[in-house]
Parts: sequence; structure tokens; C-alpha cells
Amino acid sequence: MGYSVGQVAGFAGVTVRTLHHYDDIGLLVPGERSHAGHRRYNDEDLDRLQQILFYRELGFPLDEVAALLDDPEADPRAHLRRQHELLTARIEKLRKMAAAVEHAMEARTMGINLTPEERFEVFGDKDPEQYAEEAEQRWGGTEAYAESQRRAARYTKADWKRMQDEVRDWGERYDALMAAGDPPVSRAAMDLAEEHRQHICGWFYDCPYEMHLCLAEMYVADERFKAFYDSMRPGLAEHLRDAITANAARHTS
Repeated sequence: MGYSVGQVAGFAGVTVRTLHHYDDIGLLVPGERSHAGHRRYNDEDLDRLQQILFYRELGFPLDEVAALLDDPEADPRAHLRRQHELLTARIEKLRKMAAAVEHAMEARTMGINLTPEERFEVFGDKDPEQYAEEAEQRWGGTEAYAESQRRAARYTKADWKRMQDEVRDWGERYDALMAAGDPPVSRAAMDLAEEHRQHICGWFYDCPYEMHLCLAEMYVADERFKAFYDSMRPGLAEHLRDAITANAARHTS
């Protein structure tokens, strides 16, 4: 006797109303009727329903689905080939969509996660990601860069403010040290250099002494870093480089 409307609806995951509509428009007319006149679907009907639902999933309107399925020249194997082609194209499209979403998620989680108002409140008119693209080009493949980005994504406005307060306090103490005439090889200067390294480790990434030495050279060679440190006190960038060098020697010798 075949399958009832309710059974087919359950098999296919569609509503009874949908099956009634397909019958009304001639898209899927049940091959059998019960003695009481109720719709009964046979295996051929289920095969056709499967084809209908496939094309619907791909976005085909019902009239086009009907034209495809009722084409007298159509070969069942041609239907399968066409479905395979469409499905392959759909998979590729979804793959690209997934990649785009993943990229958007990464961009969202790997950046400084603050609102524009919070950024202005914390950084003023300075853009904290002004050199983000350059940084990614220079260090994007390193674990230190990835770890820095992961940590930065978690920081709140309060975290960024606390970080800036630490930098400000450190700079004032380094200014006072230079004003007192302490040389880079003094214990006090080396202690501040070590505090500088620990600040990087605590907020951004693990910074061993070898890496700290490389950073120290960059603080002098790169005019942007040099300007940042020299804004705390003229000559501080070079003084810090020498203090970092002495501190590294103190801990690695």
C-alpha cells in the first residue's frame, strides 16, 4: 500500500503541508491511493522527492525543478552528474564562506578588542595598530607574535590602562636614574632593564635575553622606537640598549 503522507513527511524532514502543495501543483503526485482516497507514496515517488529536495536545497525554484525532472530527454545518470557538479560547486562555495568567516573570527580575536571610544580613551590620538601590518610582515610567523596577539585580544580597557601606567612609572624612574648620572652598567640601570624585559614577558610574550638584546638594537636603529624612548628623556634609547646588554651579560655569564 505504500507510505502515508505522514510517514513520508517524517522520512524526508518536510511538512505534510509541503507534500500536499507538491501534489496540488503536480510536482510530486503520489502513485497510489488508499481505498479511502488517501495519498500513498511508492518507492519511485520517494526517489522523485529526493531529487526535488536536492534541487530545492541548491536554491532552484519549484517550476525549474519540475522542468528538470520532467524533461523526457533526461537520463537518470545525467541527473546524477548534474547533481554531483552542483554539489561540488556548493561545497567549494561553502568552503570559501567558511574560510572568510574563520578569517573574520581570527581578525576579531587577534586584534585589540576595544570599542572606538575605549581606544580613544586609552590611547588618545595614537593608533595602537598603526604598524600592525608591518609587524605581521616582520614577525607574523613567529610564536612570539602569535602569543602577543592572543594576549592582546583578551585585554580590557582597564588592562591597557594598567599597562600604560606601568610604562609611565618605569619611564619616570629611568629618567630619574639618568638625571642622577647612573651609567648603563650600574646595578640600578640593569635592574630597570630587567624590569623592562619582565614587562614584555608579563604582557606580551616570553622574551629571553637573546631576544631582549635584539630588541635593544632595534630601539636605537628604528627611529620610531628611538623617538618613543627618547620622548621620556633624550638619550634614553641608547642608555637602555646598553643597560639591556649589561643585564643580559649579568644573567647569562
